[in-house]
Amino acid sequence: MNREKRFDLIFATLDLALILRVVNKKSRLGAPVETNYSEMVYSLIARIVERIPTIKDLLKRLREDILFRLDYGFSLAESISSAATYSHLTATDASC
Repeated sequence: MNREKRFDLIFATLDLALILRVVNKKSRLGAPVETNYSEMVYSLIARIVERIPTIKDLLKRLREDILFRLDYGFSLAESISSAATYSHLTATDASC
């Protein structure tokens, strides 16, 4: 099975609505509004599936592999969030 189909199947079976509701920006304070939280959540799931050991390695892969980046909804025009933003997202998600 090719990579795109595999991730489509994985994401189709997961109900991420609650997670996405928790992490979406609710105020003008904190992280920039343009931070793409849903794509960050998808890329964190892909990190597990792809056995990428660290956030730093995930960010490197997102920056260097255009197809991998596009698989999770990141556009080529937007920048990839920092390791600190990913760390904040995982801390927020864990505290819920």
